[in-house]
Amino acid sequence: MADLSKYIEQLQEFDVNDIDFNRVGVWPLPAKILLCILTSIAIVSACYFLVVKDKQLSLQGEKNTEDRLRADFETKAHEASNLAQYRAQMVTMRESYDALISRLPEKTEVPGLIEDIDDKGVESRLEINSIDLRQEVTTDIHIELPISIKVSGGYHEFGAFVSGIAGMPRIVTLHDFIIDRSKDNSGLLHMELEAKTYRYKPEDR
Repeated sequence: MADLSKYIEQLQEFDVNDIDFNRVGVWPLPAKILLCILTSIAIVSACYFLVVKDKQLSLQGEKNTEDRLRADFETKAHEASNLAQYRAQMVTMRESYDALISRLPEKTEVPGLIEDIDDKGVESRLEINSIDLRQEVTTDIHIELPISIKVSGGYHEFGAFVSGIAGMPRIVTLHDFIIDRSKDNSGLLHMELEAKTYRYKPEDR
C-alpha cells in the first residue's frame, strides 16, 4: 500500500510541462506506466481503424454475397428439380397456342368465312340484308377483321343464327347488337351487329 502511495505522489509531483520524450528513461515509474497504457490504446485504436474496420466491412460484404448466391442457388435448384414439369407445361402451352392459331383464318379464307356466315343465316331462316367487310384493325399480336351484318327475322331465328356462328370452327365474336321492329307493321325484326374474326399477325423478320 505504501508503494502505491509513493507512486501516486511521484505522479502528482510530475509536471506535464516538463515532459521530454527524449528523456523518458528518467521519468518516474507511474508516468512510464501511463505512457505505456496510452501508447497501447493508441496502437490498438490505430490497428482497429486502419486494418480491422476495413476487414470487417469486407467480411460483411462477403457474407452478403454468400447469402445472395445461396438464395440464387436454392432458386435454381428448385427450378432444376421441376424442369421436366416446366417442359411438359411448355409443350401443352405450345399445343394450345397452335390450336388457337389454326382457328384464325388466313386472308385467303375470309371470303369462305363470309359464305359460312351467309349459310348460317339461311339455315336460321333469316333474311340476309347485307354482309360487309370493314377496315382491318392491327394490334400487337393479331389483325381484327370486322364484318358488319344486317339481317331480318324473329327472335328465335336470331338466337339460332348467333348460336350457329358461335359453333363455327373459326373464331368469330359478335358485338354491338341493335334490334328494331320493322316500320311496315309486318312483325319482322331487324338486327344489326358486328362480327369480328381474327387473323394471325406474322412476326417481323
